[in-house]
Amino acid sequence: MALDKDLLEILACPATKEPVVLDGEFLVSTDPATRRRYRIEDDIPIMLVDESEVLPEDEWLTIMK
Repeated sequence: MALDKDLLEILACPATKEPVVLDGEFLVSTDPATRRRYRIEDDIPIMLVDESEVLPEDEWLTIMK
């Protein structure tokens, strides 16, 4: 997976408008209140709230470190 750095800089969580970080095949919202994770399929981020998942707090904290 090769997500362009410039694209990553402009992508934001559609639910909160907070930045996202790359975590393997996922983009994870930096918002601690929602902890949303969005999958990437065929190098295309699926930035749909209905398709996202909420991470457990401990898993989100590990990703944010």
